[in-house]
Amino acid sequence: MEITSVAFGIPFRHSITDSSSQSTKPFRHSITDSSSQSTKPFSARKSPKLQIQHASDLPSTLTRVGQMLTVKELNTALNHFGNSNKFNNISQLFLWMQENKKVDVYSYSHYIKFMANKLDASTILKLYNNIQDASVKDNVYMKEDGLVPDLVTYSTLIAGCVKVKDGYPKTLELIQELQDNNLRMDDVIYGAVLAVCASNGKWEEAECYFKQMKSEGRSPNVYHYSSLLNAYSACGNFQKADVLIQDMKSEGLVPNQVILTTLLKVYVRGGLFEKSRELVAELESSGYAEDEMPYCVLMDGLAKAGQIHEAKVIFDKMMKKQVRSDGYAHSIMISAFCRAKLFQEAKQLAKDFQTTFNKYDVVIMNSMLCAFCRVGEMDSVMETLRKMDELAISPDYNTFNILIKYFCSKNMYLLAYRTVEDMHSKGYQPTEELCSSLIFHLGQAKAHSEAFSIYNILKYSKRSICKALHEKILHILLAGKLWKDAYVVFKDNATFISGPTTKKFASAFMKSGNINLINDVMKTLHSCGYKIDPDLFEMAVSRYLGQPEKKDLLLHLLQWMPGQGYVVDPSTRNLILKNSHLFGRQLIAEVLSKQRVKLKAQESR
Repeated sequence: MEITSVAFGIPFRHSITDSSSQSTKPFRHSITDSSSQSTKPFSARKSPKLQIQHASDLPSTLTRVGQMLTVKELNTALNHFGNSNKFNNISQLFLWMQENKKVDVYSYSHYIKFMANKLDASTILKLYNNIQDASVKDNVYMKEDGLVPDLVTYSTLIAGCVKVKDGYPKTLELIQELQDNNLRMDDVIYGAVLAVCASNGKWEEAECYFKQMKSEGRSPNVYHYSSLLNAYSACGNFQKADVLIQDMKSEGLVPNQVILTTLLKVYVRGGLFEKSRELVAELESSGYAEDEMPYCVLMDGLAKAGQIHEAKVIFDKMMKKQVRSDGYAHSIMISAFCRAKLFQEAKQLAKDFQTTFNKYDVVIMNSMLCAFCRVGEMDSVMETLRKMDELAISPDYNTFNILIKYFCSKNMYLLAYRTVEDMHSKGYQPTEELCSSLIFHLGQAKAHSEAFSIYNILKYSKRSICKALHEKILHILLAGKLWKDAYVVFKDNATFISGPTTKKFASAFMKSGNINLINDVMKTLHSCGYKIDPDLFEMAVSRYLGQPEKKDLLLHLLQWMPGQGYVVDPSTRNLILKNSHLFGRQLIAEVLSKQRVKLKAQESR
């Protein structure tokens, strides 16, 4: 990271290789009757079919000759590519067939047959759900080729919802689809659903699914109990956790390390530190405390409750027992010391970590940075950054986020901007929330170009962004008189821009924007449904009258207007005639006359 500022002058030098992820285009479904046949004889279509099968550039070849082929012939090409293991060509051809309504049941069957090992479960399910023809979904060939989703498909998809945003609503959608496909939840799916509930803090919903599972005569295993217990840990509901453990034991199941560690989380969240200590002792006696996790759970709870000394006692005990650690325990205590403003203790513990493990790592440095930033200890923040640079520790995604939030909290928006740019250059994508806030503050600080740079970073990050952000950046660009950039934003996002903002943009551009783009702006405004009023035309005409060398642009505008239902109002007409000597009186008179004739002709239709 190369952050250099007048205030700090602290450079980071590092390089990070970012692995780009591939993206797949969404399927757009439509089905046509496979019985439709071309009127051309086979001999006339043989050449196009061979062109498709031997094309070096399939998309362009399809554009040129694809419409000449029947669905059956295109299916033959799919089969040809499949037998030749040309998977990229299969995808390109199938997508083109969908877009051009040249697919039938055999198209789907061939596609799934050859791409089964290339597509994930979610893609297959999306493809299946986009099929609107029920007869196609139920076709025997579809079932034989494995397109119809089964319980394994759904269990895989639901399990994936644990790690995604809005995982619980997505899980509900999948459960509904499962039921619509006449399938019933099994033990694996119940386990996946419970895990999603736990990860989303839905303990009541998890409890309902657990009871539903038992009411169906199913016997929950340790995994099911663990997931429900984890859901209870989110709110520290130790009463329900204790009842669940007793229920588990009554079913003949013995709590394992995962169950006991999760129960420890419940006790800690509930503030039952004495019971938590007893449980840690039980874990130790059972041989389940060989790594740092149980100690870290208790230490973290004590530290956040303000019991720093008690947390340090647990830490010292862990160190004395030489419990296996990867530095997480040090990170917890360093953060705890910083929250208590015990900075010397935090720095000493970081040095101890280096001595013990013969290293500093980015996790420890991030912990220190985060803690110092939280309490506003700027000197310590900069000292930590220098330390990272000296040790050649490359900042990661968390490092950048910590710094950006810190710089914003201190109103150092330009420094935050440079950090975002550096973050982006190293392959890390900042969050929309962070960028949106920074864009607003940069605009307030009149750093209009910098705000636009952050907007572009977010726009081209392959993430969907809030529609309101387009209007926000448009206001900033207008305030900064960045007319060309404002036009690009408006043109690309006109449907997301409100009427009042559109009017403000149009008026501002006509008054001060690049004169060479005035006609383009007029056309863009019209194409997005904005009714151009006479005042706007008068402003444009006035700009052209001020630069007679732009007469071709004025004439083009006047010729364009009638075709769109516009005509110059009397005031603007008089203004043009008054200055017609600049452009040629006869020429102007002819253009204005033709304008009225065209408009009257349209009105009489």
